[in-house]
Amino acid sequence: MEYKKIFIKEDFIRLDSALKLAGFVSTGGHAKMVIQNGEVKVNGEVCTMRGKKLYNGFTAEFEENGLVVENGS
Repeated sequence: MEYKKIFIKEDFIRLDSALKLAGFVSTGGHAKMVIQNGEVKVNGEVCTMRGKKLYNGFTAEFEENGLVVENGS
């Protein structure tokens, strides 16, 4: 799986926001649904917390898509 890099200026990004930013979901409601259904992994483990904070170096996976969080200025 190839990971898409998403760049953040803050210390963290919420999981639901990261999925939207990466283009894996189109709406916050869709993000909430797939997270609560256990379809998303954070750092290799299923995560059902939509407000999960992702920091620099964290990864998330949904279906056949992956993202990695990186600090960017």
